[in-house]
Amino acid sequence: MNPIETAGLTKHYGEFPALRDLDLEVRPGEVFGFLGPNGAGKSTTIRLLLGELRPTNGSASVLGATPRDVAIRARLGYVPADLSLWPAMTGRQTLAFFAKLRGGVEATRISGLAERLGADLDKRVGELSTGNRQKIGLIAAFMHRPDLLVLDEPNAGLDPLVQHEFWAMMREAADEGRTVFLSSHTLSEVERVADRVGIIRSGELIAVEQVSELRRRRMRHVELEIDGDLPAAELAAVDGVHDPTVLPGRVEFTFDGDMAQLLAHVTARVALRDIHTTEADLEDIFLTYYQDAR
Repeated sequence: MNPIETAGLTKHYGEFPALRDLDLEVRPGEVFGFLGPNGAGKSTTIRLLLGELRPTNGSASVLGATPRDVAIRARLGYVPADLSLWPAMTGRQTLAFFAKLRGGVEATRISGLAERLGADLDKRVGELSTGNRQKIGLIAAFMHRPDLLVLDEPNAGLDPLVQHEFWAMMREAADEGRTVFLSSHTLSEVERVADRVGIIRSGELIAVEQVSELRRRRMRHVELEIDGDLPAAELAAVDGVHDPTVLPGRVEFTFDGDMAQLLAHVTARVALRDIHTTEADLEDIFLTYYQDAR
């Protein structure tokens, strides 16, 4: 049984299609990165999975039950994108309240997570910075060792050292056989911890990839210095060329095709004076999914 399964999951707000025909499987013991820009449909998907919204069409299964089944709540950990806590309560009081709702959590578990994240549990929540409030939310999500963690843009305000500890916590959860569903608009964050990545654009899932497969693509930045006229549309016709830009005396693009074919195409049309290539990072690979669609 997969912790998350959806079939044709669709949500309209009036006439606006926020999510369209989402077919998705998230496996046990993996960190699944759910990537897309703001407004792509990530938070709508999460709210459907948590039963906060009813779908317009389609279905979802979470931990083998419908999202609105209260029996699965004890097995979930959730950090919303817009985390709100009681400002007059201290972090310790907040976590004690959540622990009571959970039926009890070991005090050593809470203090251990607080130490790892550098969380101040004795200040009132209203006096904490965004990053320090986020630490309280992360402790609340992790402290009962849930079977499924749903994290919506969880890195808000965290400093780099705390981010590394948080990434380690996610990997540890997956290594224990639990599942993490990590929503983000930043690929570099997901790259460090995710096993697979789902890319969503304008409410549609456009790709699901292994992170290791993305790295194997070895996409390159290519800059050609040329004498002559090489229109961008003509260059874009070459298999593997993405997002070409034509500048005086040179063209630039990202490329994951056959270099010999590219050079044959270019030299048949213009004089090639020089070529520069560098391996692109994972962020560039991610962006090609959007640039190609445009």
